[in-house]
Parts: sequence; structure tokens; C-alpha cells
Amino acid sequence: MSSFPRSPGRTFVWLLALALFVLHQDFWLWGSKTLVLGFLPIGLFYHAIFSLTAGLLWALAVKLAWPAEIEAWADGVESDKATEGGQG
Repeated sequence: MSSFPRSPGRTFVWLLALALFVLHQDFWLWGSKTLVLGFLPIGLFYHAIFSLTAGLLWALAVKLAWPAEIEAWADGVESDKATEGGQG
């Protein structure tokens, strides 16, 4: 069990990630012969949009759910190591 507090942003990001996981299985487009812009198969277009959406989800995760506690802890460890190195 994690010792870090949960936030509504983290829960929201997890729910969006779960939705993307389900939407990644695009079985409804498997048999489609539709072309987007006259040359791009709809399944490939769907996955291009899906990839962009996944990137936006990652940016949202960094904004809403990034564990600042870990960074604060890591900064403390880094400063301790720098101090030890300077004394030796």
C-alpha cells in the first residue's frame, strides 16, 4: 500500500487510462475499407488519433498526478550526497 496521499486528479487520470485501454481494442474498425483523406485507412487514422490522445493523457498525468512528494524526497537525497562528496 502506498504511503502517498491520493488525489482526485490521480483517480481521474487512472479512469482515463482505463478508458483508453478499452478503446485501444478497436474491433469495430477491423473490417472497414473506409479511407480518410482518400488514402489513409480508418484503422490507421484511429490509431494516430489514439496515440495523440495517449500523449495528452500523459501530459495530464504529469500535471495532475505527478507525485511531488517523491521529488521532494529525491531532492533531499541529492543534497545529502552532494554534501558528503564535498566533505571527503
